[in-house]
Amino acid sequence: MIYGYIRVSTDKQTVENQRFEILNYAASKGIFIDSWIEETISGTKSPSKRRLGLLLDKVQEGDIIICSELSRLGRSLLMIMSILNLLMEKKCIVYTIKDNYVLGDDIQSKVLAFAFGLSAEIERNLISQRTTEALKKRKADGIILGRPRGIANKVKLTDNLELVQELLALKIPKAKIARIFNVSTPTLYNFIQRYDLFLP
Repeated sequence: MIYGYIRVSTDKQTVENQRFEILNYAASKGIFIDSWIEETISGTKSPSKRRLGLLLDKVQEGDIIICSELSRLGRSLLMIMSILNLLMEKKCIVYTIKDNYVLGDDIQSKVLAFAFGLSAEIERNLISQRTTEALKKRKADGIILGRPRGIANKVKLTDNLELVQELLALKIPKAKIARIFNVSTPTLYNFIQRYDLFLP
């Protein structure tokens, strides 16, 4: 299967430019788009919250995904790396037109996959370090960490919702995420369930 993936951030943007680019590119390669995935949603949203997540679930070895540029897959480097790594593990081929990338089951892609994995590991360590330092600073400033007394609905992790999402997308063990934020594992599980952060 050959998929054309199109994403725009707002309903004021048009999908037609991306569709035109993908059709022209496919024609130049002598291939035909079997299915289109179009969505209007921010690239900061986790793939599980987008139609992209469904595509990632169903693609199989040998499938091709064509998009206009890497930023269509996600807005953060970590998210893009995570998506590409998953697709390479599934032995799918990704074409990005403006970036001129062809990522598949070849040595160049394997080198990129290694670089992605190494970068992700470094970034995870940096996130952990930044989070620990931020929590120490808050504690030093006299800010009480944890759920404020008398406010039953206030959850300790709420201010770090996007960071927790990123760590889950990177498949960091939940026990480790709980340690990063100095909360119990059940507290983290309750937070994930409350904010529907389940990932495919």
